[in-house]
Amino acid sequence: MVTTTYQVQGMTCGHCVNSVSTEVSALPGVTDVQVDLASGRVTVTSQSPLDTDTVRAAVDEAGYDLVGA
Repeated sequence: MVTTTYQVQGMTCGHCVNSVSTEVSALPGVTDVQVDLASGRVTVTSQSPLDTDTVRAAVDEAGYDLVGA
């Protein structure tokens, strides 16, 4: 298992958290997604390392921006 933390910009409420969680959870190999709304951190556990562009696309699909990666 691999755990990676990403920084997501633009989340302001529980709906934001659900949107990001749903999109990232749908990625192949993802087993867990934890979102910390206050810090904007999204911690993803997956079976193998994820391509950052793939995660960025999922976060973008949810309507938010992956920053610093």
